[in-house]
Amino acid sequence: MSVNKARYIFVTGGVVSALGKGICAASLGRLLKARGFKVGMIKLDPYVNVDPGTMSPYQHGEVYVTEDGGETDLDLGHYERFLDEDMSKENNTTTGQIYKTVIDRERKGNYLGATVQVIPHITDEIKSRITRIGSLQNDVVIAEIGGTVGDIESQPFLEAIRQMGQELGPHRVCYIHLTLVPFIESAGELKTKPTQHSVRDLREIGIQPNFLLCRINANVQLDDDVRSKIGLFCNVPPSHVIPVPDADTVYRVPLLLESAGLGELVCAHLHLKRTKPDLSNWRKAVANLTSAKEEVSIAICGKYVALHDAYKSIIEALLHAGGEVGVKPILKWIESSTIHHDTIHESLGEVDGILVPGGFGERGIEGKIVAVEYARTNQIPYLGLCLGLQVAVIEFARNVMKLSGAHSTEFNKKTKHPVIDIMEHQRAITDKGATMRLGSWPCFLKKDSLAHRIYNREAITERHRHRYEVNEEYHSALERHGMVLSGLSPDGKLVEIIEIPNHPFFIACQFHPELKSRLTNAHPLFREFIRASAQHKYLISE
Repeated sequence: MSVNKARYIFVTGGVVSALGKGICAASLGRLLKARGFKVGMIKLDPYVNVDPGTMSPYQHGEVYVTEDGGETDLDLGHYERFLDEDMSKENNTTTGQIYKTVIDRERKGNYLGATVQVIPHITDEIKSRITRIGSLQNDVVIAEIGGTVGDIESQPFLEAIRQMGQELGPHRVCYIHLTLVPFIESAGELKTKPTQHSVRDLREIGIQPNFLLCRINANVQLDDDVRSKIGLFCNVPPSHVIPVPDADTVYRVPLLLESAGLGELVCAHLHLKRTKPDLSNWRKAVANLTSAKEEVSIAICGKYVALHDAYKSIIEALLHAGGEVGVKPILKWIESSTIHHDTIHESLGEVDGILVPGGFGERGIEGKIVAVEYARTNQIPYLGLCLGLQVAVIEFARNVMKLSGAHSTEFNKKTKHPVIDIMEHQRAITDKGATMRLGSWPCFLKKDSLAHRIYNREAITERHRHRYEVNEEYHSALERHGMVLSGLSPDGKLVEIIEIPNHPFFIACQFHPELKSRLTNAHPLFREFIRASAQHKYLISE
């Protein structure tokens, strides 16, 4: 298919948020890829932030980092995990980016004195970002519009995709609307009115959905009578009203949508070649994920545990690893600020593995350090991610090297032993965003190390999102006292992986390996962490 003939699928949501637009969009992408099509995806976020990099995880969940260093919406993680393809910063666009681009052009005089307006200037920029994905030799572009229909923030995006439908014609554009069809227990029936109102709002701005994905909040069927009623009042063929029930895992959603006929129907609507999809590997991976009976307990000691979406990619990476090892990870969420020496055994005494994730800010740091010490001294498998490496170095410096008060200058600028510090060349930079190490960076692994055995290679690349590093002045001292710096940057100045020998499993990395884990290919660090945790459980039970 030629570049200018890409088809465009727009996924919108209504009634309430958090229905799973990202999962549904990614699932459809999986179905189209399984049919041999090249699929591109883009998330259009209506918030005015340029990107989610400055947001608290409690506001918007985790910040997903792409290979090229883009700080993006967590839905890009779904896209990568479902399509098994890398996204870039161009696959996420925000209102802030759109307006910034247009205003910068206006300041340069690019509009030749014209009055700059939402239509056409803002909508044209939105359309250009969507079609840019289509120009990358993609057969199909799936664009997910954040928020819900009726939100004032989303209106320019909805207007832009309405225009694209008019410009490209009915068989190059497909509108899919995800709504809630709630089950009212007291009435004993599904209610279609919320969906009717949501579609009415969408039609009022000129968009007629071609398909309705109906989320059901109970274990009831969307029978033919209900589908016909929804189709009648929403001007959609009943066969295009697709039920989306709750699933035991999000990775089953592509299979549910395929069994409901969505892949075939979308191909017919877009005049795409209708071929049988190859979902055999996906089905096998889902079966492995859901068939495990043996459980393994993993403690996640973090500071944002009240919102699990703050650690979305970590959760998924643990599930992927469990599917490959053949065990079911049971996650124990522990707020790191509640961890203290005198209560540590109550918190971590029964777990099979301890994971300390990344994070920013001082709150909960001492609790994380205590958790590291407990894992190290009690021979419990430990995996540290980003800040999880830094607190492991701090704990080692304090308790093994006997450097009293050792710390990171991020949390104590006056520490006598700054084992974690900002790099010298970053100190003069006033823009904090510019001091971040973002995206994919190379790493060389020390031969015969645990990391080398896990990866089974000498050079790797992994994604980063952090500002502080292991202080180069302490590298030699750390190694003299028994810590192995098993992963280093090509110039040897940046520590990427540390490990402690004579321990069942103690490894920490400066990067975020969870971002590269896939359902059909679990990340090796997570896989071996789960394997070690399962072995620890077996040894303890014996």
